[in-house]
Amino acid sequence: MAREDAVRCLRCLLYALNLLFWLMSACVLGVAAWLRDYLNTVLTLTAHTRLEEAAVLTYSPAVHPVIIAVCCFLIIVAMVGYCGTLKCNLLLLSWYFGSLLVIFCVELASGVWTYDEPSVQRSDMISLKSRMPNYGLQQYQWLTHTWNTFQTEFKCCGVIYFTDWLEMTEMEWPPDSCCSNQYPGCARHAHYRDLSDLYQEGCGPKIYSFIRGTKQLQVLRFLGVSIGVAQILAMALTLTLLWALHYGRKSPEPASPAPAPAPPPPSEDSPPLTVTHGPSGDVPKSGCMRAPKAWANPATTNTPNGHQFEMERLS
Repeated sequence: MAREDAVRCLRCLLYALNLLFWLMSACVLGVAAWLRDYLNTVLTLTAHTRLEEAAVLTYSPAVHPVIIAVCCFLIIVAMVGYCGTLKCNLLLLSWYFGSLLVIFCVELASGVWTYDEPSVQRSDMISLKSRMPNYGLQQYQWLTHTWNTFQTEFKCCGVIYFTDWLEMTEMEWPPDSCCSNQYPGCARHAHYRDLSDLYQEGCGPKIYSFIRGTKQLQVLRFLGVSIGVAQILAMALTLTLLWALHYGRKSPEPASPAPAPAPPPPSEDSPPLTVTHGPSGDVPKSGCMRAPKAWANPATTNTPNGHQFEMERLS
């Protein structure tokens, strides 16, 4: 009974861990998709600069296709582990353990890969100005769209200040994406009347903070560590469950039947003795454990079940 309770407890823990794998893998995929979108924008603005190398070094392992594939594979592995735990299938549980071990090794290698900090300085932000003269040109429409998107979403203008647009380009006022309240011609109106309608912070510090690491990247690293710890716990529980199922399914050795004691001689004053032989109770099955078969006494197996016999004293 104690072993059956332990197996039931192990199965419940594995159910919870597999559910946790599903949730954390979905969170990793969502955060990685968000980071990948912003990373593409930053890489467009920092092309051919040291900032581009630093951004790749920081975020490429986090949004690498291998990591995305590992998270998708972990969802499938968790489903297999759930089925193996539910059916108590030794083959599925063994495959589940091996898959978790492989995934853990890949995640460990990725963690070591992302440990290095990028060597970037604030002075490198000045190199972003080299991309500004191409703004608005017909052959650089993609760059124009990237600048407008980044300034709108990060609420910044220029590299250090909005005057960078007047210095690096032939524009008389900043783009309309620098306005806090955007409408056609808003930048021209703000430039000549109220400069407070323009974003006062440059995009250089925003890009520098993004390359150094955002909260989303920290969340992604925390989820990676949590998944690794959960995988170690799941592998330990799976090994314990495999051991319990392997030894629990072995039938016990049959015990030699003990001779039935001889009944006492009947006396004249004793009442009629009634002996009842009911059906032998079956041992209930619990969880995945196979209960051993009850070994009946050969002295009682020759009588049909459910019948009663009365032994009356001889007259």
